[in-house]
Amino acid sequence: MKKYIKNLIRLINYERDAEIDLMTYEISTMSGKKREELGRAINKVKGKSLGNELGLEIVQFGRPEAIDTEISVGDMVLVSSEDPLRSDLTGTVTEKGTRFVKVAFDKRVPRWAIKKKVRLDLYANDITFRRMEDNLKHLSLKGKNALEYILKDRNPRKNRPAPYISYIDENLNSSQKSAIEDALSCENFFLIHGPFGTGKTRTLVELISQETRQNHKVLATAESNAAVDNILERLMENKKLNLTRLGHPQRVSKHNITQTLAYKVENHELNKKIKKINKKINNLIEKRKVHTKPTPQYRRGYGDYDILHMASKGKCGRGISSGKMKSMAKWIEINQEIDEAHDEIKRIENKMIKDIIETSDVILATNSSAALESIERVKFDVAIIDEASQATIPSVLIPIAKAHRFILAGDHKQLPPTIISDRAGALSKTLFEELIMMYPFKSQLLNIQYRMNSLLMKFPNEEFYNKSLKSDSSVDEININDIVESDQNEEALLFIDTSDVDLEGETHLKDSKSIINNFEAEISSKIAQDYLTIGVNQEDIGIISPYADQVKIIQDMTPVEVKTVDGFQGREKEIIIISTVRSNENGNIGFLRDLRRLNVAITRAKRKLIIIGNKNTLKVDPTYERLINFCEKNDLLLKI
Repeated sequence: MKKYIKNLIRLINYERDAEIDLMTYEISTMSGKKREELGRAINKVKGKSLGNELGLEIVQFGRPEAIDTEISVGDMVLVSSEDPLRSDLTGTVTEKGTRFVKVAFDKRVPRWAIKKKVRLDLYANDITFRRMEDNLKHLSLKGKNALEYILKDRNPRKNRPAPYISYIDENLNSSQKSAIEDALSCENFFLIHGPFGTGKTRTLVELISQETRQNHKVLATAESNAAVDNILERLMENKKLNLTRLGHPQRVSKHNITQTLAYKVENHELNKKIKKINKKINNLIEKRKVHTKPTPQYRRGYGDYDILHMASKGKCGRGISSGKMKSMAKWIEINQEIDEAHDEIKRIENKMIKDIIETSDVILATNSSAALESIERVKFDVAIIDEASQATIPSVLIPIAKAHRFILAGDHKQLPPTIISDRAGALSKTLFEELIMMYPFKSQLLNIQYRMNSLLMKFPNEEFYNKSLKSDSSVDEININDIVESDQNEEALLFIDTSDVDLEGETHLKDSKSIINNFEAEISSKIAQDYLTIGVNQEDIGIISPYADQVKIIQDMTPVEVKTVDGFQGREKEIIIISTVRSNENGNIGFLRDLRRLNVAITRAKRKLIIIGNKNTLKVDPTYERLINFCEKNDLLLKI
């Protein structure tokens, strides 16, 4: 156990160093213009203070030119006017517009950040790494138990008999109900395997509600803020539940702000008392100004007690007049009152937080925010963790360490955690994946998908899920003609083969390791435009490519959303167009070999999926060969 934990800490530090090194290397070697082209900086913006919100100063940074950036709401940015690496001013993005971003700061913003034109850089934040490391160094018994299962030092207990459940959501299918019943009756852990579109979040929301019905205190977490917000929004429909969302209030969606701990503290009845004390503090500060501050030059070696004692006796000493001694003593007395008032505020704040946490049925947070001091001593009956197949073991151990039992939900057939460091590759093995391989009887597959046309589901179902998924009848026959008037009766799937005409093939942009394919970029944007022309809404079309540079060049050609595979995980669109990029005579497909990427990419579409690629290049991989053969066999391949 000690050796395993020590290794996890070493891997965390490799990854932390890699993230920080990548950021500092980029900032030191790239121009601001190049970083902006990559979407990781915004140049020449001017700040305007918008005042305070939930104890944070909000500044809007804007410019006349449009801002096109990968920097998103919730990201941390570094603000600088000259050399970014010499600045220590960081804030959190709270809102993003076409020509502005709003940033929240937890300290006073210096005048230069408002007066000058500044640069914002996407910033690597090591707080998450520090929380993971601290949790591992002081791992609770429950956290160690979780590791014992994968180290084969402990065998999981079989489930107790399932309790009788009166379901809130009466439309759950049998696999969702089985997952809930097994999760409720487990004594140690349970795994909910939720492939694309199978209602994983819906299942978790019902499970959380059922746990609270048993008077269980629930900690609900996920790796991303978006996933936590998604669960919170659905739980808010149950008006009986008392919910509290932890974490930076500006990383929470605006719709959910009233559920945050910060909002609840600010609106707590005891907060009136704090406002009165703050008023008193401001008055005391004004009173203190008329007295002599006992700086070293006036003290001349006297401590606070000495000054107070001598002043009470009307004495002078070491060249300090009795009047000056009394003035310093008064300053000290008033300052002590100010300190006592601040201590009183802290006591009241702690009481408010304790009240809010104790009366909450469900605490929601990211895995990292589950390490916050506000719930440090709280014992939870169960930790329910979404996106568990995208979270590293050190990450999921933070919420697991706080609860008697844990439930993990995810899909190990989709993308694993993103790991930057070559030396930390072992972190991509998740607890979810390890446990489901070792103890399949402790898991339930959600086997009915509600997202896509049955034809679109057929290949991923056969290739990745052993034909165990079914389409719900409500989506079986959905198709593109349902959302647009068209004379053509289109099939839901099409593979466009470029092998005969793609003369240029794949190439590189100057000074970049990423790969592009101009021919595929043009086809992708043309198809998207054709759909826009016949009336498909812009937000219903998505273009996916595994390569960042290909994403960038397609973004310049079309108004529709274009992202990497990672950017579309957990999401869906009516129409998805995939540019596979690779086109060479050597059959080199690079990291397209990560088949989990393929699974994610081809399972985002609801009604229409178009894959563009060179079949001769892609067919070197058996899975891509089976995909192409599937399309050929079903007359879904178009040669151009």
